[in-house]
Amino acid sequence: MPTDPRGLRADAPLLDAWLRFQEEAPTPFTIPGHKHRLDLVGDVIAGDVPYFAGLDTMKLERGVLADAEQRAAALWGADHCRFSVGGSTHANQAIALSVGRPGDTVVVARTLHRSMLLGLVLAGLEPEWVVPDTDPTTGMPGVVTAAAVASALRRAPHAVAVFIGHPSYVGTLGDVAAIAMVAHGHGTHGIPLVVDQAWGAHFGFHPGLPDHAISLGADAMVTSAHKGLPAWSQAALVLARGERIDRARLEAGVEATATTSPSGAILASMDAARALLAREGEQLLGDVMAAVAAARRRLAQVEDLIVLDGDDVDPLRIVLLLARAGVDGNLVEHDLLAAGLPVELADRDTVIAVVSIADTAETIARLTECLVESVSARRGEQRPMISGAWSPWPQRGMSPREAFFARHEQVDLAAARGRVSAELIAPYPPGIPVLAPGEVVTDEVLDALSCARAAGRRIAYAADPSGESVRVAVPRTTGGGRDDLP
Repeated sequence: MPTDPRGLRADAPLLDAWLRFQEEAPTPFTIPGHKHRLDLVGDVIAGDVPYFAGLDTMKLERGVLADAEQRAAALWGADHCRFSVGGSTHANQAIALSVGRPGDTVVVARTLHRSMLLGLVLAGLEPEWVVPDTDPTTGMPGVVTAAAVASALRRAPHAVAVFIGHPSYVGTLGDVAAIAMVAHGHGTHGIPLVVDQAWGAHFGFHPGLPDHAISLGADAMVTSAHKGLPAWSQAALVLARGERIDRARLEAGVEATATTSPSGAILASMDAARALLAREGEQLLGDVMAAVAAARRRLAQVEDLIVLDGDDVDPLRIVLLLARAGVDGNLVEHDLLAAGLPVELADRDTVIAVVSIADTAETIARLTECLVESVSARRGEQRPMISGAWSPWPQRGMSPREAFFARHEQVDLAAARGRVSAELIAPYPPGIPVLAPGEVVTDEVLDALSCARAAGRRIAYAADPSGESVRVAVPRTTGGGRDDLP
């Protein structure tokens, strides 16, 4: 029988409902179709409780989800919260649908996850891109600055919102409060700042961590409970405060893009993770932060190995840069996999390990020693880092929505130069697009794709998985003629 080892159910209504369902063991004549029989396909469906006619009645008479969301809103200091079982992808796209109308312009950090860029397609929004600088020493993407956002707003004075990410995928930090001031000072009444904080669910819950975006002035924030907190995969929250985000539109955006059969297990795990964070977050985070700090010190002792560290880096991120040591990160990954230690990202020049409050000093120390051994054994001649593999400066050719639905043709990469992309292509991880719908295929884009492949990253989401061709928009004919392609 499922247990509640830390006694969280009294403060977690969805967790309590999930446990009660196991304890009562009903015989449901509702979905899901497995009817909780483990003798058919095995334990893979264990714990799968629906939200409708599971955690709550089919008519939602208990109100457990609304209760849990209100508790989360209170913990993060927001006015409104919605749980998502579709990850931050769903939450980002719901917000995109809530901030404007088709044709409106938004200032968007170009290093945001693909989900937000495709949210522009869904909502018909026009981007005014803002691209963070790349650190010339490490080759890592930095963060969007308040000055860059102010410059973008001068170029797009009618923008209706600002979208940024914080922290970056590699854990670098920026000044969210300063950007909020810029957004709120724009125009007559200010415009909302939306922060994709998918990688920062732990922010704000220990004095040694950055504050979370809502406390720093953001009007809306998306965060992934399944990244930094002990929740099921796909668990995410969208939080909003104040009057700049239309609550009814946000509700409509969430419902328009959500499944009508949400997983009760994911919802309950999110509620439990929230309760744990509220009760024990500071202690758990303090322990793991100390372990990461020790790991960074140990790794920094390895000759020529660069370890991202300092006040401008998330204390729960382990990011190693390998070019100076002449080590191929893909080979390091092989060593780690052989030791049962998969990591978030490994390419030729970089290894990134994600740490959460579920890690311990022992697991982090084991990872650290394996990294030290592998890097030491695979050392080679120093080389320059591959540059340009994160996100090139975009050149706009048409709107994202128009390009996504345009008539198109598949052409070789070399022949695509100067054409407008009809698709999104992103090295994965991290899922930051090199090319998005509506952007011109430039030499910089081609170089970035080449760099990503050379580094050993998977090229994702392209119609041609080999990455040797790209789908481009067919120019509209003039004089009322028809396009050549069907």
